[in-house]
Amino acid sequence: MSDYANDEMKPEFAEFDKANRLVLEDPDEFESWEKLVRAAESLEGGLNRNSSPQAIALTRGVFDRFLAKFPLLFGYWKKYADMEFSIAGTEAAEMVYERGIASIGISVDLWANYCSFKVETSHDPDIIRELFERGANAVGLDFLSHPFWDKYIEFEERLECEDKIFAILERVVHIPMHQYARYFDRFRTLAQQRPLVELLPADTLSQFRQEVLAEPPPAVQAGQQQIKMERGELEIEREIRARIDNFHLEIFSRTQTETTKRWTYESEIKRPYFHVTELDEPQLVNWRKYLDFEEVESGFERVSFLYERCLVTCALYDEFWYRYARWMYAQDGKEEEVRNIYQRASMVFVPIGRIGIRLQYAVFEETQARPDMSRAIYESLLESLPGNIETIVAWANFERRQGGLDAAISVYRAQIESDKCDIYAKGALTAEWARLLWKIKGSVEEARQVFQKNSHWYLDSRYFWINYLQFEMEQPTSAENEQQNFERIHQVMDDIRKKSHLSPLTIKDLSHLYMVYLMERGSKDAAKEFLFMDKEVNGPFSVQTVNKIKLSEDGKEGTTNRRMMLENGHPGVEIDEAAIRRGENPYTKYFQQQGEQAPPANGQEQLA
Repeated sequence: MSDYANDEMKPEFAEFDKANRLVLEDPDEFESWEKLVRAAESLEGGLNRNSSPQAIALTRGVFDRFLAKFPLLFGYWKKYADMEFSIAGTEAAEMVYERGIASIGISVDLWANYCSFKVETSHDPDIIRELFERGANAVGLDFLSHPFWDKYIEFEERLECEDKIFAILERVVHIPMHQYARYFDRFRTLAQQRPLVELLPADTLSQFRQEVLAEPPPAVQAGQQQIKMERGELEIEREIRARIDNFHLEIFSRTQTETTKRWTYESEIKRPYFHVTELDEPQLVNWRKYLDFEEVESGFERVSFLYERCLVTCALYDEFWYRYARWMYAQDGKEEEVRNIYQRASMVFVPIGRIGIRLQYAVFEETQARPDMSRAIYESLLESLPGNIETIVAWANFERRQGGLDAAISVYRAQIESDKCDIYAKGALTAEWARLLWKIKGSVEEARQVFQKNSHWYLDSRYFWINYLQFEMEQPTSAENEQQNFERIHQVMDDIRKKSHLSPLTIKDLSHLYMVYLMERGSKDAAKEFLFMDKEVNGPFSVQTVNKIKLSEDGKEGTTNRRMMLENGHPGVEIDEAAIRRGENPYTKYFQQQGEQAPPANGQEQLA
């Protein structure tokens, strides 16, 4: 509490300190953040212009930290702007609003609030109108954008700008949205009062006029004769307006059709805003289907807008970031937009544990001739996730593409020698190093040397031994060298069974691979080896020689056999009377050694 030591006796500061500590302990716990924001807002009974600089600084710091981590929470941007207005005035509040729309630019509510704030605090209609236009370009296509359009029309009504109102409505009637009919009714009514030149483009209006003039004038009956009357300008305008009204009804019909198409998907969106809680599967399915529909039906503007809407609700789901980036990459000349998508996903929204989108970003930068940026992405990932195998392998392959085999090996060597990698990661990286020598350099012997020289270090590494066995089994063979290949494979399998510390289930799986090899590629003695392995792997424990040797303290099968007899046929179980008295299951160790889960003590499934 060094920042507010003089206030440490005040209850609200103590509450703030407690909430802040919870956030520092677990920055991903949303409820702790909410408590911290509430604690900050309650400092000194609520902030105002007379609040202490300490309280103001603390509260600003909380909002900045909170909205940096959760920038899509539009309600908190509004709350922050209101606070700044109360303590620092209009300009400070506007800065917060600008930060907010930079973070969540497609929030109808945030734009509506910002524009309302501007209407109330500014006296320059042109500046206000400019802000509304920015908002219209940002959120005007939203299916639920009517609150924003209502604010815009209300502003122009205050100024009694009928021409501006009509121009707004003329834009809105083309947009499929929730309340399209209401806007069209007003548009149609206003159209009857506006000059013809405002109703249609000049070329379309001229075409309508020519069509009206081309029609013969109506005949008037005068006694026994019909007299053709020349139409006056008022009659011509009336007929043109009738055609324009039909033209507008066609617009309404198209908008109605497009709205109906989207209603199916829009009605299924139960949470159109961001929250940290998970979405249920029907919601995700609906977004996938909606995007499928829009990609087929619409152009770039509407599709990209729907993606942006989707990625407010589904910001924590990397599948939609992948999809957006791939769709954008397919558009011509949109490289910068693709970069922006990857950066937002990687730096803000997708949890760090899902590294795939970040590795994809590195590959994208590589295609844009920016290898330094790709390298920086790999290095940054390893700072957050030291020893991450997938990242290290991707980085090594990148360096190989850029600088050759030696550059890739340098990455593996540096990581293996690093104290940030555990023994399991080092075993995997050693196997990948050997794979490079084998697959890229084409040197089988060098790869074999890497496996052989390092096998004693990685007796616990499942990845290492699986790759070592596959490496030997995948070597090309012939009648002349098959015996030599068999001896190498047999030796690896022998080391796995006798020396490695792998789980029994893993050893069993690898043994089955070896047995398939024996049947498909083995010599005339392979059948005998097969049956021996079958006995060792699939037989009862009493005939599993190698396992009994591994379980004995002195490395002799007889020791385990004697213990089996003493323990009434329960091999490998060391009976601890004290443990039994504590209620522990004496057979747990046995099941663990077999890679299985011990059954409940009463033989029944225990209720959760």
